[in-house]
Amino acid sequence: MGLRLKFNLVLIAVFLIGFAATGWISRQLLQENARDEVIRNARLMMDTALSVRAYTVDQVKPHLDEKLIEVFLPQTVPAYAATETMAAVQKKYPGYGYKEATLNPTNPRNRVTDWEADIVQQFRQDKGTLELISERSGATGRLLYIAKPIQISNAACLACHSVPAAAPASMIKLYGEANGFGWKHNEIIGAQVVTVPMEVPILNADRALKTFLISLAGVFGLVFVVLNLMLSWLIVRPIRKMSQAADQVSTGNFDVPEFDERGRDEVAVLGGAFNRMRRSLDKAMQMIERGE
Repeated sequence: MGLRLKFNLVLIAVFLIGFAATGWISRQLLQENARDEVIRNARLMMDTALSVRAYTVDQVKPHLDEKLIEVFLPQTVPAYAATETMAAVQKKYPGYGYKEATLNPTNPRNRVTDWEADIVQQFRQDKGTLELISERSGATGRLLYIAKPIQISNAACLACHSVPAAAPASMIKLYGEANGFGWKHNEIIGAQVVTVPMEVPILNADRALKTFLISLAGVFGLVFVVLNLMLSWLIVRPIRKMSQAADQVSTGNFDVPEFDERGRDEVAVLGGAFNRMRRSLDKAMQMIERGE
């Protein structure tokens, strides 16, 4: 096995180990960054919904309370306002979702699905949990969701949701008496759930990883070629010439030219040592031939 082959095998082995380790670490970092990006988008949606709810309670509903006696206006309900606003956003960004998932909602569209019911039950069982972040599979692929509990902390909400008799007649006329009643103060009756697709950030992360690994392989290929040229020019060729010269000298041929001793590297030092050995051996052979 030649020196060049040994060098290349070691170089390739080191590269493959480094390539695998770098690829794995880079993939983990890119995937984490992609997930953090999705979480930021989900939090932005959640904060937007919370802002719409607060705006509706503070600045919209007080101006319409008198009209609620005659006709019920869903626009004054924070959950309705937030859901409608986010629905407009979803038209431009399909795959994104917002829902005020409720166990016993007044508006049927807010009724929980099976997986949403599990989230609400987690909040009800552990009232210290203020937020849940997890992933699930959807029709469009991987989805990340953030959920916050909906708790009846304001006793004023019970005016419309305690018993049908206490609710505004206009609301009963619109939604009926079957749903949205029996709520209790401080009870967790649902969860705000924001869902954000992970497909695009994950694909971007995979694309970045692929580009990085291809670039890394390209750099290695270039370094591999350059190192082999340097190895051939600076080490293999001089050593091969010395080997051939040593073979000639060993058979008594001292006419081989001396090696260039310029430089301070190991090859130049070896060449100088070989020249001195050849001269000494030549003088020794001449003395033997003269019988000295």
